[in-house]
Amino acid sequence: MTKLKRNFRFKDIIIEHVLINLKEYTLVTILFIIGILIGVIFINNISSNQMNEINTYINSFLDVVKNGTPINSLELLKNSIIQNVILAIILWFVGSTLIGLPIVYGIVAFRGFCLGYTISVVISILGSTKGMIFVSTAMLLQNIIFIPCILALAVSGTKLYKAIVKDKRKENIKLEIIKHTMFSLLICIVLIISSFVEVYISTNIFYACLRFI
Repeated sequence: MTKLKRNFRFKDIIIEHVLINLKEYTLVTILFIIGILIGVIFINNISSNQMNEINTYINSFLDVVKNGTPINSLELLKNSIIQNVILAIILWFVGSTLIGLPIVYGIVAFRGFCLGYTISVVISILGSTKGMIFVSTAMLLQNIIFIPCILALAVSGTKLYKAIVKDKRKENIKLEIIKHTMFSLLICIVLIISSFVEVYISTNIFYACLRFI
C-alpha cells in the first residue's frame, strides 16, 4: 500500500510539474515536432547517390547482425551513456546562460530532426512494414524515456532564463540555478537508464524480431 501511494504521489508530482509549465512544454514539443517534420521532408530531397550510400550502410548493418556477429554491449552502453550525459551537460550549461535559450530550442529541434530523418531513412530503405518493425524494436523504448527528458531539460532551462530576466536579486538567481542543476542531474540519471534500456532491452527485442526484417 505504501509503495502504491508513493507511485501515485510521484505521478501527481509529474502531472503537476507539466501543468504548471504547460506553455513551456507546449512550445518545446512544437519545436520538436517541427524538427521531426523537417527531417521527414529532408529525406525526400537528398540525392540518389546519398540514398544509395544510406541503403548500402543499412543493409550491410543488417547482414552483419543476421550473420550472428556479436555486438559489444559494454562498448555500446558506454558510448550511449557518454552521448546522453554530454547532451544533458550541454543543455544544463546553455540553459544556465542568458544567451542560451535559442541554443536550447535549437537542440530540441535538431533532436527532432534526427529522429524524423532516421525513421524516414529506415522506412524508405526497408519499406513500411519492415521499417516500422525496425523502428519499433530498435528505437521505440529508449525514445519513450529520452524524448521527455530532453523536453524537460529544455523547459528547466527556459524557466531559469525567465527567472533571471524577471528577478535581478542574486540570492533568487542562485536558488533557481541550484534548482535547475538538481533537476538536470535527476534527468541525467534517467537518461543513463534509457541507455541501459537501449542496450539490454531494445537490442534483445530487435534480435528477436530480426527474422521479420
